[in-house]
Amino acid sequence: MSDEEQQAAIEAAQRVVDEVSSYQYSAEDATIAIQLDQGLRAAEVSLPDEERERILAEIDGMKDESSTAPQVRTATPAG
Repeated sequence: MSDEEQQAAIEAAQRVVDEVSSYQYSAEDATIAIQLDQGLRAAEVSLPDEERERILAEIDGMKDESSTAPQVRTATPAG
């Protein structure tokens, strides 16, 4: 995978995380996870398990309404 492909995957995953964070942060944890997974599938990108868990935890932490969306550190094109 080229650096460009990885960067494009990270950007696509970040868009999904931003959307899920803005609309779902007050939802139940299971709903947030489902929405994240569906968005990543639709964007055709995947996150390592550790990255997915970190992002879900940070979205959960946003429930205090003073946090910003988590930043995606690594993602790959699905396939």
